[in-house]
Amino acid sequence: TATPTPTKTPVDKSRGSHSHHQADDSSSYDSSSSRSRFEAYNRLQAMAVAFGEKLPIPEIVALGGQSDGKSSLLEALLGFRFNVREVEMGTRRPLILQMVHDPSALEPRCRFQEEDSEEYGSPVVSASTIADVIKSRTEALLKKTKTSVSPKPIVMRAEFAHCPNLTIIDTPGFVLKAKKGEPENTPQEILSMVKSLASPPHRILLFLQQSSVEWCSSLWLDSIREIDPTFRRTVIVVSKFDNRLKEFSDRWEVDRYLSTSGYLGETTRPFFVALPKDRSTVSNDEFRRQISQVDSEVLGHLHDGIKGGYDEEKFKPYIGFCSLREYLESELQKRYKEAAPATLALLEQRCSEVNIELERLDSKIQATSDVSHLRKSAMMHAASISNQVGVLIDGAADPAPEQWGKTTEEERSESGIGSWPGVTVDIKPANAILRLYGGAAFERVMHEFRCAAYSIECPPVSREKVANILLAHAGRGGGRGVAEAAAEIARTAARSWLAPLLDTACDRLAFVLGNLFDIAIERNRSRESEYGRKTGDMEGYVGFHAALRHAYNSIIKDLAKQCKQLVRHHLDSVTSPYSQVFYENDFHGSFGSSANSYFRHNQASAGSIWFELSDCEQVSHDERMRDQENIPPENNARQKTPGKGTEARDVHRESQMTVPETPSPDQPCDGVKVDVGPRKRIARIGNRNPEQLMKVHNGGSLLFGNGDCGSRSAYTEICSLAAQHFAGIREVLVERSVTSTLNSGFLTP
Repeated sequence: TATPTPTKTPVDKSRGSHSHHQADDSSSYDSSSSRSRFEAYNRLQAMAVAFGEKLPIPEIVALGGQSDGKSSLLEALLGFRFNVREVEMGTRRPLILQMVHDPSALEPRCRFQEEDSEEYGSPVVSASTIADVIKSRTEALLKKTKTSVSPKPIVMRAEFAHCPNLTIIDTPGFVLKAKKGEPENTPQEILSMVKSLASPPHRILLFLQQSSVEWCSSLWLDSIREIDPTFRRTVIVVSKFDNRLKEFSDRWEVDRYLSTSGYLGETTRPFFVALPKDRSTVSNDEFRRQISQVDSEVLGHLHDGIKGGYDEEKFKPYIGFCSLREYLESELQKRYKEAAPATLALLEQRCSEVNIELERLDSKIQATSDVSHLRKSAMMHAASISNQVGVLIDGAADPAPEQWGKTTEEERSESGIGSWPGVTVDIKPANAILRLYGGAAFERVMHEFRCAAYSIECPPVSREKVANILLAHAGRGGGRGVAEAAAEIARTAARSWLAPLLDTACDRLAFVLGNLFDIAIERNRSRESEYGRKTGDMEGYVGFHAALRHAYNSIIKDLAKQCKQLVRHHLDSVTSPYSQVFYENDFHGSFGSSANSYFRHNQASAGSIWFELSDCEQVSHDERMRDQENIPPENNARQKTPGKGTEARDVHRESQMTVPETPSPDQPCDGVKVDVGPRKRIARIGNRNPEQLMKVHNGGSLLFGNGDCGSRSAYTEICSLAAQHFAGIREVLVERSVTSTLNSGFLTP
């Protein structure tokens, strides 16, 4: 249990008896057992700092503003000066001062603990050298960590005949504003670090405040209250007390001030300390003589210079540096003695844990010669990782997605894949800003692929390409027709534009699954720690873990390659000229009556078909009146197309139509029905007038266009039909083939 700051001196203790009592305590703390205990705690403290351990060792933490006298107090406790104030050692790194009372050390012997080690360096004799070491170590660490303050302490051991057995942690002084060249948040960083150092309940807080500051306006007292609300483990020191003495003339004034006017409570008694102001270079003996002289002057002024004196019985034990020094040393020794059983039990527990770990490592080393045992452990570990990967794919939220998951933008950036090829718009799937992994991230990529695929439309096709596809085949008598030309254009576009999307989808999915290895290891580690069991203890086998990671990455790479081949096969299948999926289902049902009429045209045509492909206006009235027998009769019947609504179109029956082999320019392009055969061919040629026949044979405007066309050009119809066909290919590929293929191709293995 922590001991509060001393409250009252027993009534029957006189001034002389109190001094004698203090002297007895001091001599008792110089005993061999006390010194041994102090040395043991110092070694524990040094090891705790070196290895980053946190042991509940009783310690004194000095806190206060940057100009409140902490550095001067430390020098007074040490018994010698080393210009610590000029290097501002406490403003940026904590300093642990281990003071060891050694009667044989007539001159101070100071050694610094090496960084990240429990060993101490060579003794430092010169006072200026001590200051330089503190300054250089502080600057080196702050430069390395690129910070303005650091909680990592500097440890200095000082052995001297005139210093007490005392350990104090000097913390950075509170500041209101950062120094020039420092970040603006430096004051907040210092305050946060000091609170962290002072928070452990085993630490005694030594809070300093200048005597010129009134308690009601103290800047930092509230910060101390946040750490220790009742001041139960806080020793309050009023520094530079001699500056305030000149304001007192009557006893009631000084007694009222020394009692803190009840502001700190009835049970809290601060110490009032004054130290030499002369900063000139003096010997260590002179420095200590000046400290004693200031104490005597303060006590003499209170006794003789104040009218009526002051309440010596109540306040004298708390006035002067010597009283503070004796109290701190005795209080720390008492805390050491009280904490010894708990500290010993903690050390025994740590030793037991270390011994168990050593036995485990020893048995692990011996097991390296047992190949069958290693094989079993390796198989168990690999199976455990595989199970964790499966759990993550099925859906899991452990470990924390906020730490291990990735957003869509992070996946694109870290995978090196970037945006989807051929897609100009910014694809943002649902939940793009959430950090996901496993099955959730897999499904998000699948959704992103759908969005990217549906953002691509059939690219525009030049008239030259349409003419080359349609006219070349017509010249050879193949008779593929408008619908087949449009289908060929759509198939070519689908192969060019959708194939890169499929490859990118496979790469993105492989990246998502590749990330699961580290997440599965972390999940497996947390499960083993939670349940206290290890499925195949392979810790430390670096080569095995590297081989396991390589095997996992190879599997993912092979799966990506196989899935690329599978989806490419589906793309080749759906874009094959022999694929009937559109002709049987979607092409009839989804593309409208225009597509339907072209399909019937294509199936019936067997001769040479020539269409006007140039962009032109409606033909003249005379041209429209020519060959009236070739114009099919009007029919106002409506045809309903699933998914496209109901629109009025002309429906033609073959028994009512007589169609020429080559339609004339004035004939509308919609609803063409070709009836072929030798008899029909001869009859049509015989019915043509000589001028028109000459145009056909000479390749005139009827063949390639003379600027006139029907109500809608064949080029426009082919482009429209190609776009619809492309949409059908895309829909079948994305919804029917690719989704199931990627799920089964990646996730099932």
